[in-house]
This record gives sequence, C-alpha cells and structure tokens, in this order.
Amino acid sequence: MDRVDPAPRLVPTVPAPPASPLSFWGYVRAIRTNALTIWTERAYQEPFEWRRLVGRSTLLVNAPDAIHRVLVDNPGNYRRSPASIRILRPVIGDGLLLAEGDAWRHQRRTIAPALAPRMMPLLAGHVVATAADHLDRLPVDAPVDLLAAVQMLALDIAGRSMVSLEMAAFGPRMRALIAEFATDLSRPHLFDMVLPAAVPTWRDLRRRRFSARWMRLIEEIVDARLSRPPQPEDAPRDLFDLLRAARDPETGAAFDRIALRDRVATMILAGHETTAVTLFWALLLLADAPHEQARVAAEAREIGSQATEARAVGSQATETRAGGSQAAEARAGGLDAAAVPRLVRTRAVVQETLRLFPPAFALVREAIGPDRLCDMDVPKGTVVMIAPWVLHRHARFWRDPAVFDPDRFMPDAPPPPRHAWLPFGTGPRVCVGAQFALTEATLALAMLLARYEVGRLDSDPVLPSGIVTLIPTRAPAFRLRRR
Repeated sequence: MDRVDPAPRLVPTVPAPPASPLSFWGYVRAIRTNALTIWTERAYQEPFEWRRLVGRSTLLVNAPDAIHRVLVDNPGNYRRSPASIRILRPVIGDGLLLAEGDAWRHQRRTIAPALAPRMMPLLAGHVVATAADHLDRLPVDAPVDLLAAVQMLALDIAGRSMVSLEMAAFGPRMRALIAEFATDLSRPHLFDMVLPAAVPTWRDLRRRRFSARWMRLIEEIVDARLSRPPQPEDAPRDLFDLLRAARDPETGAAFDRIALRDRVATMILAGHETTAVTLFWALLLLADAPHEQARVAAEAREIGSQATEARAVGSQATETRAGGSQAAEARAGGLDAAAVPRLVRTRAVVQETLRLFPPAFALVREAIGPDRLCDMDVPKGTVVMIAPWVLHRHARFWRDPAVFDPDRFMPDAPPPPRHAWLPFGTGPRVCVGAQFALTEATLALAMLLARYEVGRLDSDPVLPSGIVTLIPTRAPAFRLRRR
C-alpha cells in the first residue's frame, strides 16, 4: 500500500516578539501601532511578566490560578483601564462592556435571557438567510476583497438578527465611521494610559465629536426599527424585540430609550467586528491550508445535503410548503441552526482560528485595591493584563503552539488546559454573546466553503495588528471558484 503523506503543517506568519522589554517610547509606539509586539519572548514561556511604565506597574498574567483569581474569584477588584474606557465609550456608550457594579449586574441579568441557547434557532435563521443573500453576490473567478465582504456580511447579520433591518441604508456609513475611528481615535495615546478617565484630553474632545455622529446613526437605526409594526409578544423577531420585552428579574426594570440605543451600539459594533475578523482569519488560514479547506467543505456539503433530503422526505406528506421557503433552503445549501452541532470540523476550525487570532487579544484591568496572585502581592493601581494572544501561544499550555491544527478542538481531543483558551473571557464577565458568535461564524464559514473554493492571488504574508481588535495589516486579494 502506498504511504499517504500527511498534509503540510501551516505556521501563519506573525510579528516576532522582542527579545527584551521595549524602551519607554518603544512601548508607547507599539501600543499605538501594534500591541502584539509589547510582550517579549519570555512572556510566552513564563507565568508572569512585570514591567514598570510611567511610575506604574504592569503585570502580564499567564498562570491559571492567577487568571481565575482576577476574572472569576475577585473580579470586583479589577476594573476597566482608563484607556479602555476612553476608547470604547464613544462608540458603545454605557453598554455592557463598560458598565460596572449594579449597572453591570442589571444589564447582564436583563440581556442574558435574550442570548440564551433557546434563542439560537431564531438568531441562526437570520444568519442563514443573510449569508445566502451575500454569497449570491460574491464575484467568481475574479479578484475579491474578502475582508470587506465578510465585514459587510457580519454587519448585515448583526442588523437583521438584532433589529430585523437590512443594513444597505446604514452599512456604508457605519463602516466608514468605523474605519475613521480605527485609523486614529482608537489608538491609545500616552495621556490615555496615564490620566484618569475623568480627566479629559484633547483626544477625548475629538472622540466626543465623533461619538455624536456615531450615536446619531445608531439612533437612526433604532428609529427605523421602532417605526415597524409591533409584533405579538410571543413571537419575537430579533434581539431588539427581546431586549424591549426584557425585564430585570430582580427589579422588573426595563431598558429606557438611551439604554436601548447603547445596547444596539454595543451589539452591532462588537458583534459584527469580532465575527468579521474571525471569518477573515479563518478564510486566510484555509486558503493556505487547502487540505483542511477540503475537509470543511466536504463536511458542510454532506451535512447540508442530508438536511435537505430529510426535509424533503418530511414535506412529502403535505403540499402546503411555501415556494419561497424552499428557495431559501436551497440557497442556504440545506444548512441551518439544527446543522451546527454536526459541523464539528468547521467548528474546530473556528475555535483554532480564535486560538491563533483572538479578536479580543488582551483584557486590561486596573487593580482597585491590593490583591495577591499566587505568591505575589499586587499593589493597588497595578495594570493587570490577561492576553489571549499570549495564552493561546504559550509553550506551557500548547503543543506546537504556532501551528494551525484544528484537531486540537475535535471531540476526541483532550480539552484545552484550564484558562488557556479565552477568546470570550471567563467568569461573571464572560462574553454574553459567545454562543451566538460561535454559531454565526460556524454557519457562515460552512455555507461559504460548501459553495466556493477559496484561494489567494498572492503569497505575501498578512500580519495581524493588535489595536482594539486583531485586524490584518492589509486586505489581500482572494479568488473564489464554484465547487
């Protein structure tokens, strides 16, 4: 029998970590241009890394027990850093990401039921319908900017699943504003890091002017949604219906108009931006790993065909099925929310993509009071970093950490080490939309690869850059061919 050579191992190109800590100005420059380069080679080997910056201590935490202490056992002692607040508040208001104390608990209690597992079929239906529409419009056998394509796809999914609106009227303006913010105002300045959030800087004034324009656009979206006819209470169309009907289980309080606006801003921005970059990195990896791409495509096509056949058999007993529904299922390739648990290889690819390219590449907190992590004292005011970018590539937790290997997340593989895989955080403040994000990325990736073979038109490296999320340094041209 001929020996079958194993598929070549893919090691994506990433910025090399510095051998020694950066100088003061080197650190400040790296934070503004690519924060992935602030951590040294040693950071990927050791449980902690300390450094001093402008009279303040910064601690990178990799030790599982210390991560558990910060994020699970004692999260109330660790608040958002001033820089995080300055950068995020203009685009998400007082949403769940920035809320603290009782305000955060109220939001979390009220929002969580809207994103519970029982709501996934409703939300996944929006994913499937939206993805089918976008896939129909992708150019074939011609250069295509897949970064822009998945950004608009994820934005439209966010619009439909959250407010039942197609984003054609809002999407271009929204993407233009996001690009404007990302180019300058989202990049931390030295003053952002060292001054309290309550002390405004000249950049904060510019952010406020930007925020006024951004929130006007969000209010347009809310107004458009509120102008639609009401829906019976027992038949929610989207997350907006669920949030309007939501009541705090302890106080009975609902979200007011401003709170709804901030929830929509948070969910549309955070929900679509992170999913878009996840899909982009997954497609880039699979374009460079055609053997793995073929496995995902075969799985998606097989499961989609089986689902279509099963529904066809079930529909033979009745002739009342709407032709529009049949057409939508055909365009979706048979994939829907029920298919997600069976898309095990596709999901493993998404999870491995989140390991190698976590959109939320760093969690930055400030110690409100003194604490003790493992055997170390952490003084009040210490900036504590938990960096999924480092954790997910740490030599103590992963075999061949630089290699793209979806087998790590297959059902028969051992689970990742405790607190070594944190794309959505952990503890009380774990991302409330984590399950929807995984469902959305898995379905969208499966639908795209079931229909198209994805290749690149150049082989030049595409490096990740850590600003607010993990974005590519350039948008390479791809080529799609029908399968």
